[in-house]
Amino acid sequence: MELSLASLGALPPAPPLAGWLTRHSLSPCLNKIQNHIYSMPSLSYKVPSVTECHASLSTNYIRETSQAVDLDWENLGFGLVETDFMYVAKCGPDGNFSEGEVLPFGPIAVSPSAGVLNYGQGLFEGLKAYRKTDGSILLFRPEENATRMITGADRMCMPAPTVEQFVDAVKQTVLANKRWVPPTGKGSLYIRPLLMGSGAVLGLAPAPEYTFIIFVSPVGNYFKEGLSPINLIVEDKFHRASPGGTGGVKTIGNYASVLKAQKIAKGKGYSDVLYLDAVHDKYLEEVSSCNIFVVKDNVISTPAIKGTILPGITRKSIIEVAQSKGFKVEERLVSVHELLNADEVFCTGTAVVVSPVGSITYLGKRVEYGNQGVGVISQQLYKSLTSLQMGLVEDCMGWTVQLNQ
Repeated sequence: MELSLASLGALPPAPPLAGWLTRHSLSPCLNKIQNHIYSMPSLSYKVPSVTECHASLSTNYIRETSQAVDLDWENLGFGLVETDFMYVAKCGPDGNFSEGEVLPFGPIAVSPSAGVLNYGQGLFEGLKAYRKTDGSILLFRPEENATRMITGADRMCMPAPTVEQFVDAVKQTVLANKRWVPPTGKGSLYIRPLLMGSGAVLGLAPAPEYTFIIFVSPVGNYFKEGLSPINLIVEDKFHRASPGGTGGVKTIGNYASVLKAQKIAKGKGYSDVLYLDAVHDKYLEEVSSCNIFVVKDNVISTPAIKGTILPGITRKSIIEVAQSKGFKVEERLVSVHELLNADEVFCTGTAVVVSPVGSITYLGKRVEYGNQGVGVISQQLYKSLTSLQMGLVEDCMGWTVQLNQ
């Protein structure tokens, strides 16, 4: 039968494609993604029956628009910009994820008794895509995010997509939204994979169903200061994590628990909060959403990964870049006393990349670094890593993945 746009509203609930079609202009081209051909929609769809229209409208098709993105790339902050598509895959009791599909971005249906809503059974990841000067698109170490999600899922008693499915899903999502990747040097496309217990539960138990979603948003700097130094306060009342807990995985509850301390700190004019360990209350752990590094006499030190600190992928990359440049890097216990006597301090994370610290305040005492300037080592490492991420230099590390458009 022939299905027109005018009749879409009479169909059973389906992904919000009708509204998407009316908002965007369409391109007639074909887009090949990861060995799958996704055809462009015309103004009508031929489907065998009404009961099959759900699949015909949603599965295995990426609709790409030719319309240019109307964004102020020069003033792009770190906030959600709704893009065109998202990736969705489901997993049932057998522990195997479906092939997944790219759907128009929009709300999802979830039971009020879903495991993620009632018991916090959820994980997320964060990575970025960059546009090279020749217009091609690069991903940065996506397999590391896939591996970290698998580790976190095991801790949270959840199944996880394989590394191959994770990376393939990231590629599909980025290419479907490629018009939202900022121009070179103007930002990046932030990629948010989300794994959640979407199945309904009442008693405390693992969810019977899981949903894997990826959505994206173009972003600029995470901190309003950009590469300018940020000002941190050491938290002396709250702790982020404790031994034996979930501080070492990227579970959603880790981030909700830091919001109160962060809100108080920002209300006092600080950029963010630096947490100490929960046992001795003297050793550095991490900032709300990034790892911390301390430099003294050209030796770079960072808290060791021992279950309470997230094993950041940018952290790992900075360590390897620094070592390749001849710096001595130590992963160990770092005391707050060492922090206050450091020559230079900086943070690392997917969102911030490298963020120099201009000052630390601890128990009312403020210590400033480098006359509020960007430290020499943090600036060098920032330039080295971002040049690699954006394809401005040869990738001798083998970390980037170029997408075929």
